[in-house]
Amino acid sequence: MRRDLTETWLRALYSAVLYVLTPATVYHLIWRGFRVPGYFQRWGERYAAWSGAPHDVDVWVHAVSVGEVNAAAPVVDALRRDHPHLRLLITTITPTGSDRVRALWGDAVLHVYAPYDLPGAVGRFLAHFQPGVALVMETELWPNLLLGCRDRGIRSYILNARLSARSLRGYRVLAPLIRRVVASVHRIGAQSVADGKRFVRLGASPEAIVDTGNLKFDIAVPQGLDALVAQFGRQVGTRPVWIAASTHPDEEAQVVAIHRRLLARFPELLLLWAPRHPERFGRVAELAQAAGWRVGRRSLAGWPRAGDAVFVLDTLGELMGFYACAQVAFVGGSLQAIGGHNLLEPAAVGTAMVTGPHLHNFVEISRRLQEAGALEIGRNAEEVGTLLEALLADAPRRAQMAQAGRLLVERGRGALARTMEMVAPDLRPR
Repeated sequence: MRRDLTETWLRALYSAVLYVLTPATVYHLIWRGFRVPGYFQRWGERYAAWSGAPHDVDVWVHAVSVGEVNAAAPVVDALRRDHPHLRLLITTITPTGSDRVRALWGDAVLHVYAPYDLPGAVGRFLAHFQPGVALVMETELWPNLLLGCRDRGIRSYILNARLSARSLRGYRVLAPLIRRVVASVHRIGAQSVADGKRFVRLGASPEAIVDTGNLKFDIAVPQGLDALVAQFGRQVGTRPVWIAASTHPDEEAQVVAIHRRLLARFPELLLLWAPRHPERFGRVAELAQAAGWRVGRRSLAGWPRAGDAVFVLDTLGELMGFYACAQVAFVGGSLQAIGGHNLLEPAAVGTAMVTGPHLHNFVEISRRLQEAGALEIGRNAEEVGTLLEALLADAPRRAQMAQAGRLLVERGRGALARTMEMVAPDLRPR
């Protein structure tokens, strides 16, 4: 009884703080909307203002944004292939995540934004969709959402679960409540043994941890990849190419400086530049133009022109294909304390990689790639530039790294099968 009362008070306090901050959510949507117009749309979904008959879905998959949607893609595809009778709901938080869901599955799945973690919104959301089971990607530990699932008898799973040491420390403020949240999850499919141990320290039962491995190893090479690479080669010819992918604002000036340095050694060099967030597409084009370079854009020109020094990839869902077009890749979010981004995408298509030192979101993957000889890590932007320059001049080394990366991805596959086996008992039979 004491434990239940304690949880009641913890949830009440947490929810009270969220209600006080509710006006800030409106401000956030407006502020983000000036950068990404999608934030001005579908506000009712974010507050679960539903009308009409309930949908009664069988499986609810929650993936925050593009990266999580891509990680969930093998699971969703397996559910659609092996259990076509199941009704699927996929929620995201960002418009780019929403766009990715529509690009992958169109109207074959039901898709809405996830509600804010307010008790009323969560209650309306769960009552309207009545999911049979909840599959939450990676590390979305929203108290009212997960405890609300428990209270309604909806079994929840965390798939491809990761928890860095840094994130574990960050949960200390909410530790008494988060312990109860994690304990409410039926199974946690951990990316690694270390992630599983950290979830236990956070409050999960050891029996709830399943070492499924990382779903990102089950990445699918895009259809039409060879055709895209061939067309790119016809447009670009023998020019050397590097790609700066998933870069963040504080890395943009560094990318410009690195490209200027590399052009001094390789005058015909082309930079493919894919910012992490769509609202930065125009800004990086402006930065490159201000540096004195001719700039092309995928959405406007289609392909690089002969005089382009920079080609901005301002479309969604094409990054893996353009990784395959480059001789070497810099994967962003690693020169500032973001924690890095998906290193397995360039590895899967056979592109040598360089990153900065901030890789706390991909500790295990980066370690394995580095040990395999598929990844170089620079301590700062200057060292990243040095590594890129060396690799652009060393085709045999790039080939070795490409082969090592592909082999590591192939050997790492299997997380999908283990994940599907884990959730199978809660999938409604035909």
